[in-house]
Amino acid sequence: MKLSNKVRFDIPVIALLAANTIPVWGVLFLGWDAFFIVLLYWAENLVIGFYNILKIAFAAVPNPLGHLSKLFLIPFFTVHYGGFMAVHGFFIIMLFKKSVEPTMGARQWPCFLVFIQMLFNVIQQMYSIIPLQMKFAVLALFASHGVSFVNNYLLKREYTTAKPDKLMGSPYSRIVVMHITILAGGFLVMALGSPAILLVALVILKTIVDVNLHNRGHKKAAAKA
Repeated sequence: MKLSNKVRFDIPVIALLAANTIPVWGVLFLGWDAFFIVLLYWAENLVIGFYNILKIAFAAVPNPLGHLSKLFLIPFFTVHYGGFMAVHGFFIIMLFKKSVEPTMGARQWPCFLVFIQMLFNVIQQMYSIIPLQMKFAVLALFASHGVSFVNNYLLKREYTTAKPDKLMGSPYSRIVVMHITILAGGFLVMALGSPAILLVALVILKTIVDVNLHNRGHKKAAAKA
């Protein structure tokens, strides 16, 4: 797989590439295995969900009623995406056979908020597993997506053509593409004993897919704006 000839190495792309070099360092010098790589990219999906909520909130709407619709869309997305990420996190823990108990706490949250409680529980468990250096890697990914949000969505006015209802499903399409690549590759690498060279190749493959998805998506948004 090759990067498009029209890739623009602007500030968001540079930030994205910089954030994606940290897993390479972790593999080569810190002993990260396939589980840590898959877990890092699971955390990145949380970051994407966070910025997607901001995109829905900042999206331009033709009339005041559009803003009222956001009062439904944002909580609905938060609960739905949060539940999806919680189940996804439990799935990763189970498949990589990590001995962490998925406890729910002393009191279950009411109604659909139980999905958010599940997500917080998974995040707490993941936080207890990962090393300090990986926490900095998550912060780097958070900053990278933040640069893209400010530069492309706000400064380049992508928010003027964004549709809140369309934004509801946008993270899921990325997850499907990215995690078919990462999960399949991660399990293959782990089955082979997590050799460093294959883990680095997996990170490079993920970065190539990431940059292509980034530029393709923002190219379409810029054309509309």
